[in-house]
Amino acid sequence: MREMMARTLTFGLSGVRGFPVQVEVFSTGGMPGMEIIGLPDASVRESRERVNAAILNSGKEMPPRRITINLAPADMRKEGPSFDLPIAVGLLAANMQIFPRADLDLKKTVLFGELSLDGQIHPVNGALAIVISASEQGLTDVILPAENAMEAACIQGMNIFPAHSLTEVIEHIEGKRIIPPQEQLDYETLKAQRIPSTDLSQVKGQQSARRALEVAAAGGHNMLMIGAPGSGKTMLARSLPGILPPLSFSESLETTRIFSIAGKLTPGSGLMVERPFCAPHHSASVASMVGGGSNASPGEVSLAHNGVLFLDELPEFSRAALEALRQPLEDGVVTVSRVRRQAQYQSSFMLIAGMNPCPCGYYGSRQRECRCTPVEIRRYLDQVSGPLLDRIDIQVEVDTVPVQEIRASKPAESSAQVAERVALARRIQQERYRQTPFHCNAQLDNAGIRQYCRLSPDAESLLNLAVERMNLSMRAYHRVIKVARTIADLQQEEKIGTAEIAEAIQYRELDQKYWRG
Repeated sequence: MREMMARTLTFGLSGVRGFPVQVEVFSTGGMPGMEIIGLPDASVRESRERVNAAILNSGKEMPPRRITINLAPADMRKEGPSFDLPIAVGLLAANMQIFPRADLDLKKTVLFGELSLDGQIHPVNGALAIVISASEQGLTDVILPAENAMEAACIQGMNIFPAHSLTEVIEHIEGKRIIPPQEQLDYETLKAQRIPSTDLSQVKGQQSARRALEVAAAGGHNMLMIGAPGSGKTMLARSLPGILPPLSFSESLETTRIFSIAGKLTPGSGLMVERPFCAPHHSASVASMVGGGSNASPGEVSLAHNGVLFLDELPEFSRAALEALRQPLEDGVVTVSRVRRQAQYQSSFMLIAGMNPCPCGYYGSRQRECRCTPVEIRRYLDQVSGPLLDRIDIQVEVDTVPVQEIRASKPAESSAQVAERVALARRIQQERYRQTPFHCNAQLDNAGIRQYCRLSPDAESLLNLAVERMNLSMRAYHRVIKVARTIADLQQEEKIGTAEIAEAIQYRELDQKYWRG
């Protein structure tokens, strides 16, 4: 029996990026069997059984030959079931079970997807990352699971062929029934369909907290809310994505790619247009927060990239999990290292935290009396370290709104109304930082603060007095200036005056009241 060989093309994943993988199938005589080489993990090795059953149930045969499948390059680890489809097509081509039509080159057509035993094609993680990487390599034709197709709906210049079964793929390759390419969408069309999940108009009262939330959104600042249970901290936090500007196309690609790799996208969904909102439980481990596991998967800080990470009941999180946030908060990236793999994920997010002022939750409340001892209060507050507090720009107190005020209050501003002011402030910042690596005020470094945050003489005197009396660290000092820059942008003022500095200083007072009082 003569030797036969075929090649197909797919992509593997390393972090958020894909790398091309040549699937080489060599069929020869000898003891029947199939071996997969090229550093495959267990799920790739198991594809032998899935592929064999899928081929038989698709009406094709598996001749009794010795088959070797090489996944090149051999020094990059191959993980996941997405290699099923290219292996099956390569096997059929090598054993002359299919004959590709003249205008289709299997070595330039990207294939990926998991096969079920009956030949159906299931979705896989990381589809968007694969399509983007294929586009960067100059490839245009991609055959993928139908449920993954919408992820790539906005990648222009690509021919996306959504397939439901191995039979469909075979008929497409042979030209018997061509799969219609998916109509690619314009990203602006997707953005127009955006509806905030929680509208700010649902929040009654809390004028100071609403103002602080608007300032935080306008400058991309981290924020801490302290208040009694039921005072509205969670609703305020969930309203934040609705007043932030929609994701730009590049931001949407970055964010959706991370969600796709982590398997967090809803099957059949497309690119994300609203900024992500991640709210891990306070029992979350360090690995779940920053990423980890045997596959160095992205954690909550990466899933919140370009969006919001909300930590409710902040002191209830483990000290180690909270301290692990310090590096991604400063750098905007996190590196996950494991014995067999290392991956770097983007993690530029807004940290919004909520907490009670004491274990019972009513210290300082006007509604109920606190029953905690001073020692219990101090132990509770000390769960949040000074270095982490220094990285939170805005601190605001939230108290329970009386029922009478809720019933009597006028309709509050909607997210759309607040979002207009936030968008105007963000446009001012984009214009100011057009030739710099910064996108918003919160990202300014010390050199950027000196260049773009000019204070009036009176404002500088007031800030110096506050630093002396409140014993602010230099990090807190610079963050006060950045918040004041944002307040000035909301008022469309070029120079930072005493009113802006005074409001920014006010957002540091809870540090003094609870932790240094």
